[in-house]
Amino acid sequence: MISRLLNSFAIALREIRRNVSRALLTMLGIIIGVAAVITMTTLGDGATKAVRDQISSLGSNLIMVMPGMGFGPRSRGAGVPNFTLDDVEDLAEVSGIAAAAPIRSTSVPTIYRTRARTTRVTGTYSAYFDINRWSLSEGRFFTEEEQTSAAAVCVIGSTVAEELLAGEEVLGTRLRVGRAVLTVVGVLKSKGQAGMGDQDDTIVIPLTTLQRRLGGRSSSRDVDQISLSAEDDVDSDALLTEISQLMRERRGITNGQDDNFNVFDTRQIAETMSSSTQMMTTLLAAVAGVSLLVGGIGIMNIMLVSVTERTREIGIRLAIGARPREVLEQFLVEALVLSSVGGLLGILLALGLSAGLAKIISVDFVFNTHINIVAFLFSAAVGIVFGFAPARRAARLDPIQALAHE
Repeated sequence: MISRLLNSFAIALREIRRNVSRALLTMLGIIIGVAAVITMTTLGDGATKAVRDQISSLGSNLIMVMPGMGFGPRSRGAGVPNFTLDDVEDLAEVSGIAAAAPIRSTSVPTIYRTRARTTRVTGTYSAYFDINRWSLSEGRFFTEEEQTSAAAVCVIGSTVAEELLAGEEVLGTRLRVGRAVLTVVGVLKSKGQAGMGDQDDTIVIPLTTLQRRLGGRSSSRDVDQISLSAEDDVDSDALLTEISQLMRERRGITNGQDDNFNVFDTRQIAETMSSSTQMMTTLLAAVAGVSLLVGGIGIMNIMLVSVTERTREIGIRLAIGARPREVLEQFLVEALVLSSVGGLLGILLALGLSAGLAKIISVDFVFNTHINIVAFLFSAAVGIVFGFAPARRAARLDPIQALAHE
């Protein structure tokens, strides 16, 4: 049995070598199909990982509480009140909350010598850095004492350091931020781009410093949003429900009225976005898989042509004692070899395409052994399925009619 299959394999390779150009054209559909499926899946996995990494970089078990009634133009509708520091203090007491920090943000001109740019300035507490997973490339964070005394200090993002202070000594440098002159005490490690833009284009200062030195608000206790960190292993759904109930009570929202705030859990956002990305990847891979079926039709057509061309050869084999089953095996092996070689070439093409496109769209190249194996086995199965009809036709030839074929 094994020797017969090996002999069939040798004959199949001989037939491929006899007409290489036709064999390559036959395999083209399989090559494109396998390459498309693997490339789409690999890029999708890379995009999913990028989404998870970006959301993870926002904070550890991060929960954001923001005023508004939804996304888009209505998110900050007229009459929607901001939060207060009292809200922050109450939320910090909720069971399951590890830390809480208020956030007040504004964009102001930032000047250093002759260089100037408009930068997002965030006033907050020192807990903000732990909640949002910020680490330092140099220097330090501001302290609680500096928060209490409204010290003229700031921690800057890497983009601000590069744009304003490139080539300069950063720590101890004094920047004009709006109406205030602040001393740089630390530089944040880069987090890169996220859904809201460049995370590194930021200046973080004590909230009291923003209130007293930059001003611009009627109430010094108003904050734009609240950043919370949940404890590990806490029931996320129950915690979000408790936060929502507390905020409804504090904001005087009665039964039947819609919330005028939003609570976002980064873990849920990560799961939702990853699920959406994977769904799109699966859809694209399924569409790309259609070309595998087209490739199988191409193999069937060429095998039918091959049976016609080799009718006399088949007749001779049957006449000298070959069994129909052996002829069937021969042509199935040839179809299998064509589709398998096409699958291997498709995998090689996909690896090159995936690596190149991953660099272009700035996602990680995530090699998925499982999808490569599945794509190869599917290509081999396509060869067997679509090669069966020509193989059966060859096996059913009448030896006398086959020998008489011109």
